[in-house]
Amino acid sequence: MRLAFVVAVTLFAAGVACAAQLPPVEPHKPTHGDVSLIAGTAPLPPPTPQHADASVIHGVTVKDPYRWLENPDDPTVQQWIKAQNAYTEAELAAMPQGKALTARVQQLSITSTTRSGPMLAGGTLFYMQQTPPQPQPVLIAQAWPNGAAKTLVDPNAGHGSTAIVAYWPSPGGRYLAYGTAEGGSELTTIHVLDVNSGKTLSDTLPWAGGGTTPQGVAWDADEKGFSYVRLTPPAAGKPVEQFNATLVHHTLGQATTADIVVFGENYSKVAEYVLVNAPGTAQAAVLAYDGDGGPAEVFLRRGNTFQRVLDHAANVRTAAWVSGRLYVASFQDAPRGKIVAVDAEGKPATMLAQRDGAIQQIAPLGNGFLVVRSWGSDWWVEQYDAKAQFVRKLPLPAHGIDVGEIASESGQDKALISYSGWTTPERWVEYDGHSGTLKTVFEVKPAVDYSKVTVQRIDGTSKDGTRIPVTVLSMAGTKPNGPRPTILYSYGGFDIPIKPGFIGPNLAWLERGGVLAYANIRGGNENGQVWHAQGQQLHKQNVFDDFHAAALALFDTHWTDRAHLGILGGSNGGLLMGTQIVQHPGDYRAVMAKVGIHDMLRHETAFANGPYNVSEYGTISDPAQFKATLAYSPLQNVQLHTAYPAVLMTTGANDPRVAPWQSRKFTAALQKATSSAQPIMLLTRTNAGHGIGAPFSQRVGDTAIGLTFFAHELGLDGKP
Repeated sequence: MRLAFVVAVTLFAAGVACAAQLPPVEPHKPTHGDVSLIAGTAPLPPPTPQHADASVIHGVTVKDPYRWLENPDDPTVQQWIKAQNAYTEAELAAMPQGKALTARVQQLSITSTTRSGPMLAGGTLFYMQQTPPQPQPVLIAQAWPNGAAKTLVDPNAGHGSTAIVAYWPSPGGRYLAYGTAEGGSELTTIHVLDVNSGKTLSDTLPWAGGGTTPQGVAWDADEKGFSYVRLTPPAAGKPVEQFNATLVHHTLGQATTADIVVFGENYSKVAEYVLVNAPGTAQAAVLAYDGDGGPAEVFLRRGNTFQRVLDHAANVRTAAWVSGRLYVASFQDAPRGKIVAVDAEGKPATMLAQRDGAIQQIAPLGNGFLVVRSWGSDWWVEQYDAKAQFVRKLPLPAHGIDVGEIASESGQDKALISYSGWTTPERWVEYDGHSGTLKTVFEVKPAVDYSKVTVQRIDGTSKDGTRIPVTVLSMAGTKPNGPRPTILYSYGGFDIPIKPGFIGPNLAWLERGGVLAYANIRGGNENGQVWHAQGQQLHKQNVFDDFHAAALALFDTHWTDRAHLGILGGSNGGLLMGTQIVQHPGDYRAVMAKVGIHDMLRHETAFANGPYNVSEYGTISDPAQFKATLAYSPLQNVQLHTAYPAVLMTTGANDPRVAPWQSRKFTAALQKATSSAQPIMLLTRTNAGHGIGAPFSQRVGDTAIGLTFFAHELGLDGKP
């Protein structure tokens, strides 16, 4: 999940308030329509047969009555999916606020043109640009800084199911390699474009990573070819296996059958390669990960070979080329990170010792470099000279922003920095390293005014005493009066921080009197690698305790109560949602879990992404890890005759990161077990995946569905 999907808006936090353990209460009577449109009876989900499947693990028999739902090719499973979709669609259609919320979400989503992913090479700026409601972003190039913008690739023919998932300019900017994927599958095909003529070359390279395996390209110095990440080409008629990725070299104009492996053969079945290029040059390095969630080994390219210069002990998480040397963020004996420079001979030397703030990103600037740091929900950028002496902290907003991509080159004194905030859409500023000044060069114009949104911080206290920051967003004048419909979001894993992202269409929730809350729980890296490590493997329960502490903090500070709290998470955050359902069913009124992992005992062995996640979750082949995993795995902890909250799960049939059957099995188990009248629903999208590359209409629709569900179940007022 190195590019794991993070649902909704990202976050921010801090403040004061100590969460006390309060007794759970049963969810109150449902506010959704109890009377069906047919026959005047409460609508019931379609029944799910149980089979006598089981596994014996370390002497423990684990029953698995819904294992048959794992086979998507079984006609009975397909019929079950259709029946569940029909049930869910009927339930959602009966929720009266859906029409108004959908219209408002659509209105708030139509901003001015947006941009993302700026990258400089050879004096040309490349980026993605989208004008809502255009289905997919288009790929743009312009001479930097004042050249005219030119569309290079527009993937919007057809129904918008083709997405550009990554792109890599050649050192001088003459060529551009770009990857496309279909229907949310993320399985990438690389194409090559001549930037000046706009002509697409004949080179078409399939199986170029995607999903569990990040895409990557490293151009040759002469721009006549490049190395790229490739999965093993499958036999005719067989699906590609998402294991054993290697780097192969391709020469422009040659057939892909002539491509040769240059790195990674027999490195790791679950290898993930992040290729680090030097903009404007052909220097390249590989950060090689043995699965997801752990540190990388570092390899430098020398000709057509790669030499290892740092092993896993260096605990490297990110890197950039600075004036001919590779600068890496190493967390070895430095939980907030230090910067180590590796020269052309592979010799490492510490350039910058650990300082306040966790290192998130490094970028070249002039003869020095920039460092992006975070601590909790605060993000900032620092400038250093060629000797790693501190120059200044950049004059960006002090609080409430998330620093995004930085486009810069060594030897150039100006950098393009992107950032956004809770109430600030994407903004690009040009930073002058000489004067220290910022100049706004692009900003997204939102559909409405967000200035009346207020941001407050409270704290929860987890079971082990750890302080958990929670950011609370509401409209000015909204009082913490207890029964306030509130949605709490977090993620909690894979080194992914919760950041202050633009709330966008979620304003529709706030302006109707609702509250949004975001928790900085362990498993992310916003406080450095200790914060991440305390939410991994045998410590995973800390993540779930942290989130529950955030919920209790919302109760203690009277922002909401148990009858009006909904929770939201996706992917690894979907696992988080599942644990909250089974561990604290009385503390939440409604739960939305997107593309979630819910059967942790089968996750590792029965789908491609599972083995990649061993470094994050541990392996159940270890008895201690099996015991810990069994204790929290949502599916195995569903209890009959329990009053579960309202639940909406969503998944995509083409998801390469989390198996869709994860949501199917958990839905079936909850529907069988619940004693409450709240609905347990599953929505499966047939032409979608994990959410990456989803067209504009799908993203808008997902937001509207989620807000409709929460508005109905939490009793949100109908009008802004």
